[in-house]
Amino acid sequence: MDDPVVPFDLVRMFLGSDPALFYLEIVFRTFLIYAYALLLIRWVGGRGIAQISVVEFLLVIALGSAVGDGMFYADVPIFYSMLVITLVVVINRLLDVLIFRFRPIEKALDGTTAEVIRDGVIDTRILRRRKLGQSELFEELRENGYRNLGEVRMAYFESSGRFSTFSQPQPRLGLPIEPPWDIKPPVTVGPGDKIRDNQRLACCICGFVLAGNLAMTPDQCPHCQGKSWTAAGVAEAESPSP
Repeated sequence: MDDPVVPFDLVRMFLGSDPALFYLEIVFRTFLIYAYALLLIRWVGGRGIAQISVVEFLLVIALGSAVGDGMFYADVPIFYSMLVITLVVVINRLLDVLIFRFRPIEKALDGTTAEVIRDGVIDTRILRRRKLGQSELFEELRENGYRNLGEVRMAYFESSGRFSTFSQPQPRLGLPIEPPWDIKPPVTVGPGDKIRDNQRLACCICGFVLAGNLAMTPDQCPHCQGKSWTAAGVAEAESPSP
């Protein structure tokens, strides 16, 4: 049976009963777990922490755990928690310095900005690479007031996990994204279907608008190899807020 905890035993509270060399093990554990957690967060991506940087997010997690354990676990000496807190802050400051001085390290830790849309056409390779869904992109655009991809001149997926969008001076034909497709799916046609006179079609995958002189839909989209199209249109609403 374990010995009962003696309240306010200063030796137990501050130093514990482990060998002094265990402090070195704490240093090793802290660096190892911090590095592993950083790699996992970078692998998962930044969408879930779009308001703060990856390093700041990890700092909050690490400090919360280290501070909490030392507050109410009787078998966790205060000096252990103080050492971990100090190491986490030092690591964070070191990463800040490295990010400031070395661009490759900044890219590795914070990520890079990617061009998602140019002139109303989605770069589907970026969506796959950044693990972004089309519905997620469309939701972001609707939140910024866009109803049609033809209104979008450029859209960027920032390293922070947020989107930046810029409007066309004059809206063009493009893929309608309002109302949301979950509510009202677009009417689509496939490869080899006849195109009515004066009808313009947009790829349902990337928004590429087919030329107006085609009699039939091609076997696949020349931009993304998609195989479904819907009627392209121009939004009639007032210009969206940038």
